[in-house]
Amino acid sequence: MRNIKHLDCTLRDGGYYNNWDFSPDIIKNYLAAMAALNIDYVEIGLRSLRNDSFKGGCAFSTDEFLNSLGIPSELEGKIGVMVNGAEFMPPDDCDASVFQEEVLGQLFVPAEESLVRLVRIACHVHEFERCLPVSYMLKDLGYQVGFNLMQVADRSLDEITKMAAMAEGYPIDALYFADSMGSLDAEQTSKIVLAFKAGWSGELGIHTHDNMGYAVTNSMQAVSDGVTWVDSTVTGMGRGPGNAQTEYLSLALENLRLSKGNPTKLYCLISEYFRSMQAKYGWGTNPFYYLAGKFGIHPSYIQEMLSNSRYSEEDIVAVIEQLKIEGGKKFNINTLEGSLNFYSGKPRGTWAPASLMMDREVLIVGAGASVKLHRVAIESYIRAKKPVVIALNTQSELAQEFVDIRAACHPVRLLADCDDYLKLPQALVVPAGMLPLELQEKLKDKELLDFGVGITPGKFSFSETKCLLPKSLVLAYALAVATSGGANSVSLVGFDGYAADDPRAAEVDELFKIYSNTVASLSLVSLTPTKYALTTKSIYGMRK
Repeated sequence: MRNIKHLDCTLRDGGYYNNWDFSPDIIKNYLAAMAALNIDYVEIGLRSLRNDSFKGGCAFSTDEFLNSLGIPSELEGKIGVMVNGAEFMPPDDCDASVFQEEVLGQLFVPAEESLVRLVRIACHVHEFERCLPVSYMLKDLGYQVGFNLMQVADRSLDEITKMAAMAEGYPIDALYFADSMGSLDAEQTSKIVLAFKAGWSGELGIHTHDNMGYAVTNSMQAVSDGVTWVDSTVTGMGRGPGNAQTEYLSLALENLRLSKGNPTKLYCLISEYFRSMQAKYGWGTNPFYYLAGKFGIHPSYIQEMLSNSRYSEEDIVAVIEQLKIEGGKKFNINTLEGSLNFYSGKPRGTWAPASLMMDREVLIVGAGASVKLHRVAIESYIRAKKPVVIALNTQSELAQEFVDIRAACHPVRLLADCDDYLKLPQALVVPAGMLPLELQEKLKDKELLDFGVGITPGKFSFSETKCLLPKSLVLAYALAVATSGGANSVSLVGFDGYAADDPRAAEVDELFKIYSNTVASLSLVSLTPTKYALTTKSIYGMRK
């Protein structure tokens, strides 16, 4: 039997979802479950000097905070904290060793005066060598020391061996690597472990992420290759898709650890607290995290988009496609915002909608259930008033003879509906010259009206053959087509709206507000029931 050390870091890694603000009841029951499981180490949280917003106690894990938790006697000598390597990176004009000693002096007392026994330093590759001397200082204070190297998957095996060799000779109890992007499979994991062993003779650890559902598998592969420290979290709670799940990994390790435990309290903890938190915060793998892992994209991009109602499913896939090309290994909110512009180059087009719409009413047909419900009245209105009818995307409740053109602008939606567009008889208004070549090729047999588009948050702008939109919604695109075409008014049917607490409701109302406040905007009226803040009339009361 090998002495595999199982470390649970739920309160540290899970804190990225709730600002490390776990209730006393959760912490109490969590610690009791870890004690019953005979977990080897509990990483209670981060320890940090950086205090620029509210975070809960597990973001700082001060000795005072730890003393207040009533840590079970079974966990004495098993408590750990993590410090980000950035805390030890000195300003350019400062002596590194002096700076690091000062930081440590503020963060740690001698180990005999603290409940903490293990301190792990999490380092990016560029921080690693400069942070290594901190291990001597922590050892002098009496702590066990771990170093976690992040984002090593995109380094060559030779580079990994050289980094591991840097640590040789330092008093490090466990040299960890993290599958930061969740991009590794068992074979790649094995190669990285062997590369570390070629440069490092001490104990190795692994921290896996579950983007592709491989976290437990990769952990066990690493163990079979000689890793002796493994991490997990309850239900995998952790940034983005989360980590190896403690409830599964503990079972997988059952015959490899010296001390087996009772998982009953863990299962109760999950049922009472963690299932509801998971439903609220949404950690765990899904197709988006899987794609991010596959293409080496930082999971924080996915986490940010999933938590923001501005991003539809189509948006998320399109951003992944962008980041796959441009690179997304390091999370940057500005990169994410920039990726919302899915179109190639500056706005440009060749079709002028004025040729069809000048001084005419435009009727835009949405996808709401009211179109089917009031189809006869809508078709009668079109027959009598002869507006230019723009159907959005593949909306087909009306007879095809009543639809003049269709509008679509989102590349992912276009790709998904490509076969449907080819079957529909109407010409398709799209930013044709700005679409990915793959999509242009798929639509080569379709009549396309090329109207260019660009995205500028908070703004509409209208030109003869192109426009600027605040968001890549096809509704916004259709409004811009009508306005650029010189229509005299816009009527709407099928824009039923969403419940008041649905974030999409506020998003579309804001879109209408931005449009109405734009010079050259047209009057808007909904002729079917709507929850949006629009002037509304009845399709049945319109004089024919």
